[in-house]
Amino acid sequence: QVLLVESGGDSVQPGGSLRVSCTISRLTLNDYVIGWFRQVPGKEREGVACITSPDDITYYAESVKGRFAISRDNDKKTVYLQMNNLKPEDTAVYYCAHTGITSTEGLDEFWAHDYEYDFWGQGTQVTVPS
Repeated sequence: QVLLVESGGDSVQPGGSLRVSCTISRLTLNDYVIGWFRQVPGKEREGVACITSPDDITYYAESVKGRFAISRDNDKKTVYLQMNNLKPEDTAVYYCAHTGITSTEGLDEFWAHDYEYDFWGQGTQVTVPS
């Protein structure tokens, strides 16, 4: 079972930056996707960004394009989400999730669907006060 642990959540003023991390252990596959999702109470979980291993293909939600950047450090088994120009609407619990893949075909369509992922972290809170 893959284990994911998020860290780095904090309260940040609007316009500020924050980097959250997802440390991964017990990986059994070389080909996988790590997705970042976020959720606020009463709303569905939203896909924010994803990155593939080993090819580092990335996708972003329209709401964060140009502001957020996802990256991967293979040696540290860690995926980062750099968030810039944060807005109050970015306030949420941020989760990372893992799914194994055999192909990236169709990834641009399914990466944001939370049901495609099999392992999840516990989440980290990001707050941007209005």
